[in-house]
Amino acid sequence: MRGLACVLMIQAHCYDSWLNPEARRTLLYRWSQELSTLAAPIFLFLCGVSFALVTEGLRLKNKPRTQIFKTALLRGGEILGLGFLLRVQEFVLGYPKSPWTDLLKVDVLNILGVSIIFMALFWRLMSVDGSLVVASLSPGTGDTVEKWRNRLIGLSLLIAAVAAVATPPLWTTHRLSFLPWMLESYINGVHNFGSPTPWIFSIFPWCGFAFVGLAFGLFLFSDFAQHKEVAALGIVGALGALACALSRWWDYSGIRIYSVYDYWHSSPNFFLMRCGILLLLTLAIFAWCRWGWVTEGFSPFIQFGKTSLLVYWVHIEFVYGRLSILPKSRSTIALATAGMVVILAAMMGLSIWRTHVKKRAKVHLQATATQSLSEAM
Repeated sequence: MRGLACVLMIQAHCYDSWLNPEARRTLLYRWSQELSTLAAPIFLFLCGVSFALVTEGLRLKNKPRTQIFKTALLRGGEILGLGFLLRVQEFVLGYPKSPWTDLLKVDVLNILGVSIIFMALFWRLMSVDGSLVVASLSPGTGDTVEKWRNRLIGLSLLIAAVAAVATPPLWTTHRLSFLPWMLESYINGVHNFGSPTPWIFSIFPWCGFAFVGLAFGLFLFSDFAQHKEVAALGIVGALGALACALSRWWDYSGIRIYSVYDYWHSSPNFFLMRCGILLLLTLAIFAWCRWGWVTEGFSPFIQFGKTSLLVYWVHIEFVYGRLSILPKSRSTIALATAGMVVILAAMMGLSIWRTHVKKRAKVHLQATATQSLSEAM
């Protein structure tokens, strides 16, 4: 799923950076950009899923809750720091044309880091005492852990709903304009443009997707999902379809609770639609991985998914940066498509190389440890 997000992101960035004005008026470009709106929600959704898998995995291994909290918090800080570092890199490579304000632009890495920090704080606030760390400590403890997990799922969805509902006023009628623009940008993506922009990521509504992912990740640990995996994912897909239907129904109903309504950018209805698509996509990919061809041989999507951060980081400079392989805003569809194929192939090669290096380092580390143990004996 993460690999799919990488492909959607790369194709959208290539066409957006290279196509000439005439090509931008085509149906191809329109659909390219529409598909790209799924990439960031997928990354954030999977960020929440990964957070649940890691924290629950550590909890089941009897790790202290303080250690789990610190691990999650440090990971969030690391991703946020990488977001700032990427901005510095782009500023240096683009100097002197790059404005200094780009150093403070809120991009997807920034909001991924912030989302992890928020989820870590939420988990620490809701974490249970040590008596619930191991489900087998007493006959009733397993039920208590299940209830605690269900409470986390409900509250995670509530936080996501609040983020979605609060977005329209925070973008329009109730903007926190008293804040410096670099801080307000984390609320509504205003940057230094004077008004919120949908292509700059912000806490509202983007963090909401991470909490939806957190709820889904916790659901995977439930007794029902553990024992009836196919049925559980089927229910998730049904909920996704219901969310999409409700989104369109509310939009067409004419019911308006906001003075400014923008379905495609800030409305809770569009947030609900994207959540529904995410759940349907999760079901589809689960089915494809379980019964499809993905289990046979090499999978480009799985490979991209293993090194998504590296692929994101590197391709940006060769598409949008000074190192762009094609002239920006001057290419035909054919030329831009050829360039996109080159970028995809290059990023695949980079991804495979990175995976190979990590695997060799792991083998070397294991061999060193085995040798040290032999010498000690």
